[in-house]
Amino acid sequence: MAPELDETAARARIAWLRAELERHNHAYYVLDAPTVPDAAYDGLFVELQQLEAAHPALVTTDSPTRRVGGALAAGFGQVRHALPMLSLQNAFADEDVQGFDRRVREALDTSGIDVTGLRYCAELKFDGLAISLRYEAGVFVQGATRGDGAVGEDVTANLRTVRAIPLRLRGPVPDRLEVRGEVLMFRRDFERMNDAQRARGDKPFVNPRNAAAGSLRQLDPALTAQRPLRFFAYGLGEVSAQAAVPDSHAALLDWFAALGLPVGPHRRTVADVEGLLDFYREVGARRPTLPYDIDGVVYKVDQRAWHETIGYVARAPRFALAHKFPAEEALTELLDIDIQVGRTGVLTPVARLRPVFVGGVTVTNATLHNEDELVRKDLFIGDTVVVRRAGDVIPEVVRAVAEQRPTDARRFTMPSHCPVCGSTAVREEGEVAWRCVGGLYCKAQRKQALLHFAQRRAMDIDGLGEKIVEQLVERDLVQTPADLYRLEEGTLAGLDRMGGKSAANLVVAIAASREVALERFLFALGIRHVGEEVARILAAEFGGVQETLDADWDALIEAKAVVQKANARARPKGEPLQPVPLEGVGPEIMRSIQAFAAEPHNREVIAGLQAAGVAPVAPPRRRNGQDASEGVGTRHVSVAGAAGALDGRIIVVTGTLPGMARDEAETLIRQHGGSATGSVSKRTSFVLSGENPGSKIAKAYELGIPVLDLEQFLSMIGRDGQENS
Repeated sequence: MAPELDETAARARIAWLRAELERHNHAYYVLDAPTVPDAAYDGLFVELQQLEAAHPALVTTDSPTRRVGGALAAGFGQVRHALPMLSLQNAFADEDVQGFDRRVREALDTSGIDVTGLRYCAELKFDGLAISLRYEAGVFVQGATRGDGAVGEDVTANLRTVRAIPLRLRGPVPDRLEVRGEVLMFRRDFERMNDAQRARGDKPFVNPRNAAAGSLRQLDPALTAQRPLRFFAYGLGEVSAQAAVPDSHAALLDWFAALGLPVGPHRRTVADVEGLLDFYREVGARRPTLPYDIDGVVYKVDQRAWHETIGYVARAPRFALAHKFPAEEALTELLDIDIQVGRTGVLTPVARLRPVFVGGVTVTNATLHNEDELVRKDLFIGDTVVVRRAGDVIPEVVRAVAEQRPTDARRFTMPSHCPVCGSTAVREEGEVAWRCVGGLYCKAQRKQALLHFAQRRAMDIDGLGEKIVEQLVERDLVQTPADLYRLEEGTLAGLDRMGGKSAANLVVAIAASREVALERFLFALGIRHVGEEVARILAAEFGGVQETLDADWDALIEAKAVVQKANARARPKGEPLQPVPLEGVGPEIMRSIQAFAAEPHNREVIAGLQAAGVAPVAPPRRRNGQDASEGVGTRHVSVAGAAGALDGRIIVVTGTLPGMARDEAETLIRQHGGSATGSVSKRTSFVLSGENPGSKIAKAYELGIPVLDLEQFLSMIGRDGQENS
């Protein structure tokens, strides 16, 4: 028992015990150099608990006793990061690193900065869970996971139990300081924990990363406190204005260490690409001997003042790069190859493997991507194959071990028909994927087809969202879009999250969609490559659904090629170009429409829609190649684009724009003379990007195409960002 002390003496003793325990925690968890035996540490800890129990008014949130876990949480709240927690672009080859260095130097040179003093800070890429820690007046007050980069989960209570994280920083600190870093688990701690799991008869954890992430997301902080979690700081978030923060990244890490924060010991400042690659190779050679898992190294421009000048691309900084190590590999047997039909109709070959443990997980299936990959890798069913977890995440069959091929091994052939619905499977020219063309009929594509059909830019069926569509499909109430028009209020009211009023409103919305502009109906059919712009062209050219499907597409493709060839030849001055048939609709799109029209299942669904009373309204036919659709239609009106600030520009919209729907942005593009397309190519003028943009940003970056945010776009067309569209 702790001796009985008055409040003054207890206050002094408690302060000493807390400082002593935190000193021992720092030595053990940060410096990896224990200063006292466990029994001595435990004695100090128990004494502090007893004194705090006797003097509850002296208990503070930064006491080491708060690390043992508090009340069970009902769930995690959300924390909006003051500054986004960005992800990093990945490099897998030396050429990627060389390109990164070149882009950094070009950005600095363009801004008039002398690059002769450029330095990089190279450090380890820990394989754990990214978090942020907020300190106020040096005291830890909040911790959050990365989440989606903008909003994370509040895991403050759990992070208080991580002994490597100081609850109070040392020395003078800014009033407000946000530190970014990684929670992880050392290998030796992971093995000890798994030994204990097995001894109790519990299931062992798969790998340190999953164990760390799962431990941090326990709703009971007491369970988190039992897990041997560690932490390394590597970045800065929000900080008080006018706070004195080191001006280089290397100095920032040293400053963190001086404050008592754990920092990765393996880091180096270098001046060029060769220095970066030398660090990468050295760390790669030492990787097996490190006490924790890493999946690469990270390079950052050391001069922090230059970061904003170098800038960002989408949700990743241009001044930093993650250089990943090759994934782990293992041998196993390719037992069979199945075909998986995706939501968009892509037929993907999937390897069924003899179970093998690789990269920390047991792998039984792996994607084979497409037919070309099967041929390139020369894979036979029955082969011994090399499997790896690409990017340490996705299992992949790398190659066959040809010398071990059995005599009864057999080659796999892609099917000519969809294994789900029996519709024709086609592989378009220039494409690597086989696709089922029964998009309106195929069960594998049913949910996607219905959601596309009902969306606002297509049939505009308000209230028919993803949850409702899932239930309609899972209960087999809707097989094709035509079945929507036979749904009754009573049936819909029986669905989850659907009351009588919602059901009645949905029936009304479905009925209202029977009257629709032809262009929207053609877009709603989900024909591959037929977006809104192409649908407008088709509606104005053919004036009907059957006329579009029954067109002589072979003849149109041939005529288009003849005219384009004629226009490409040298011609006398003043000789006009011949009008190109279906300008804006290329051969690839034409063949896609042809394949869709040739599938009887699709014709049957369209006939069912017409029988249900769906009556597309056609715009006036095109005259002399001009779109005369303005002012035509019922509740959906097609408006011809007007020339303006974007005249002749080809623009791709991607991601979620703040305060503006994507179709509104695309309408603005057309109104100002531009063309809105769905894919990035060399002809793209710029990409208009919002949050969560996906792969289109990477493609734009690869091709050197400018990326604009909504504010820049509105400024370009001369609009106030607050103006209603």
